Amino acid sequence: MRLDKFLKVSRIIKRRTVAKEIADKGRIKINNKLAKSSSNVEVGDHLEINFGNKQLTVRINEIKETTKKDEAKNMFSVVEEKYINSDN
Repeated sequence: MRLDKFLKVSRIIKRRTVAKEIADKGRIKINNKLAKSSSNVEVGDHLEINFGNKQLTVRINEIKETTKKDEAKNMFSVVEEKYINSDN
């Protein structure tokens, strides 16, 4: 499944266009490699997503074409969530 579609279906990012934009700006890595919105994701992959001052690392547990809101959180596990201090 494409990265941008997975992020939308799993509800990590609410809109596919936003997921595509973030990925194409180089703010997402799959297994420590820079990813584009068209990159394929598989079960077991680790995604590292940078949202401004927040860095979210998740592991993909399952891939579904569509899902209900309650089931979306089962598609991934949060490995790490950290806030990056912007004061230098």
